[in-house]
Amino acid sequence: MLELEKDTTIRILVDETGLQKGQVTQTVALLNEGATVPFIARYRKEVTGELDEVQIRLLQERLEYHTELNKRREAILKSIEEQGKLTAELRGKIEATRQKTELEDLYLPFKPKRRTKASIARERGLEPLAERLLTARGGGESALQLAEPFINPELEVVTAADALSGAGHILAERFADDAAARAVVRELTWQRGLFCSQPARGKEGAVSKFEMYYDFSEPIRQIPSHRMLAMRRGEKEDVLRIRIEAPEEDILSRLQALFVTVESRFAELLREVVADAYNRLLAPSIEVELRLQAKKSADDEAIRVFAENLRNLLLAPPAGSHKVLGVDPGLRTGSKLAAVDATGRFIEHVTIYPHAGGGAKIESAKRELLRLIDAHAIEMVAIGNGTAGREMDQFVRQCLKEAGLKRQVVMVSEAGASIYSASDIAREEFPDLDLTVRGAISIARRLQDPLAELVKVDPKSIGVGQYQHDVSQTALKKALDEVVESCVNHVGVDLNTASGALLSFVSGISASLAKAIVRQRDLEGAFTRRDQLLKVTRFGKKAYEQAAGFLRIRKAEQPLDNTAVHPERYPLVEQMAADLGVALPELIIQPALLDKIKMEQYVGADIGLPTLRDILAELKKPGRDPRASFVTTSFREDVQEIKDLQEGMTLNGIVTNVAAFGAFVDIGVHQDGLVHVSQLADRFVKDPNQVVKVGQQVQVRVLAVDLQRKRIGLTMRSGKLEKPPEQKERSRKPQAAKKTAEPVSDLAAALEKSGFRVKKKKKG
Repeated sequence: MLELEKDTTIRILVDETGLQKGQVTQTVALLNEGATVPFIARYRKEVTGELDEVQIRLLQERLEYHTELNKRREAILKSIEEQGKLTAELRGKIEATRQKTELEDLYLPFKPKRRTKASIARERGLEPLAERLLTARGGGESALQLAEPFINPELEVVTAADALSGAGHILAERFADDAAARAVVRELTWQRGLFCSQPARGKEGAVSKFEMYYDFSEPIRQIPSHRMLAMRRGEKEDVLRIRIEAPEEDILSRLQALFVTVESRFAELLREVVADAYNRLLAPSIEVELRLQAKKSADDEAIRVFAENLRNLLLAPPAGSHKVLGVDPGLRTGSKLAAVDATGRFIEHVTIYPHAGGGAKIESAKRELLRLIDAHAIEMVAIGNGTAGREMDQFVRQCLKEAGLKRQVVMVSEAGASIYSASDIAREEFPDLDLTVRGAISIARRLQDPLAELVKVDPKSIGVGQYQHDVSQTALKKALDEVVESCVNHVGVDLNTASGALLSFVSGISASLAKAIVRQRDLEGAFTRRDQLLKVTRFGKKAYEQAAGFLRIRKAEQPLDNTAVHPERYPLVEQMAADLGVALPELIIQPALLDKIKMEQYVGADIGLPTLRDILAELKKPGRDPRASFVTTSFREDVQEIKDLQEGMTLNGIVTNVAAFGAFVDIGVHQDGLVHVSQLADRFVKDPNQVVKVGQQVQVRVLAVDLQRKRIGLTMRSGKLEKPPEQKERSRKPQAAKKTAEPVSDLAAALEKSGFRVKKKKKG
């Protein structure tokens, strides 16, 4: 980046983020040097002024935007200059713009175009006529008289009217390419335009999940993400037809004021040209642009919700180092049982058939279950919550009760387990095992450490997103990868037990480096010191700097290797111990000694109080897992299936997904129920994530049950139980609009999403 360009970008980033210039400059320098966001946030607090990950990622995102903008700006300036049309005024406008859209608007008149009506008219020599029509003032000859000299049958300009038509096309294209005109149309359409949907041709009256959008409109700038994405899906499936209804009269008035002066001799003709420019060229172009803008806004919100859900799922409390029996339940094909040791190492598997066949198979299943528990000293049983999950839960609990054994039995989400089972990672780990057995192992490991196991699965397959297949897959992958990276580095990774998949998300470690670490570990045994990483093939000093602080080695030769203290600070901690007159291990064993340390005396040019506070906090609880403590949830034993539910019944549940319109809760009946956003609390809730998180244990009441469609409405509100009214939502379309939208209420709409039929009033 050139020095002048760099200074300009820094000033822009300061304006956009509200951060101090020093913070922006130093953080940008670290990012350009290849430092990762987790590393900068954790170990460079003095340099950045204690920016957190969110602020640093925002800065990184805006830096990438302006880097791309600058590259595009250079290409545009070069193109216009080569055409010999780059004026000082135009250069100034191009260099001053901060928006890609504005930059493209400025370039549009000079952008090479395919053959258009305007270009054909220019070829026929009609551009001078267009100029005269635009600049003529006062009285004088008529437009047709002005056009007569341009008649040329050889160029297919047979009449004066033909000449006027061609000149009009030239002016229409000029008006449509004008940056100020495009800005006017874009602003008015965005501020006052309506996003409308109707049934596609031939779909009128057809029964579909998109019926609520058959006569629907809403201001484009206000439409919620889930409705926008739902309508776009309906359009993609050829059920809906979508358009943007713009305030055409106001737009034409503004455009005419821009191009047609009172003194113009041909004002009426120019107004017609302006209308043609808008209807034929500007309106379609801006509609495409704003649809993309609205789609991006919807994508951003859906991705934000997905990322938040994923973060909460990945940071779910781990059961820890226990010997676990994983169970992948099944009916006809049997249930797969897989035992793993406290480190997650696979030991043995069997298949039992407690739900298929007679008493002999049930007795055999009991014997095999109890044998595995006894032979491998199983401490916990993890059962997948899919098909036959509740039946297996009851079977295991009954077996343990009859045998007089006390073991924790936990229902575990198996979302994405089948994806893992068939993945390359699973095949590398267990090449000789069946897919279903791999699934049982994954279920067991998910209980031990959700984060370590879930990183092996594509986040999009975990099922905590909203319209995840409709949003930008590139943006979604980027956001979810950032969440995984953030969570992995927040928790830290055991260098000697972590899989290659988990290691690949550690700051500074690529997928190839992760494989090299595992290969070295397999060949030479466990790592005993962090600095042994430097012996790994292609593991350089930069990677070591970025990664070392996030890797843990239990029972290491250097006790600080099992903490989040970065190796660059080891000499400082050793000095602290020496100043207290104790050995380093004693300082860690006796955290009370840390209270005697006066942090101010260790402040230096490259270290300040923020890092010192982090170091002392880590030494007080070395290697502590920052996740919450593990707690189990028990479902009601008398509620096994949806038919067992009764309105008003109070149940324990686990939040499985959070969407913009509410939360889905597993209550142990093989079908999640919906708590609409209006039913989440006794107060108004704008964002469901403010009240509930994925993985959270909640208590709900049954609001409504649809046995036929297997849909469940739930509430978390207190007080008298009231069913949601099947009412119309007030129309979002202004009174002056041609058609009145009749979308149902948000609550009814959400229930409709969950399968409820919403009654609509008949028109008239």
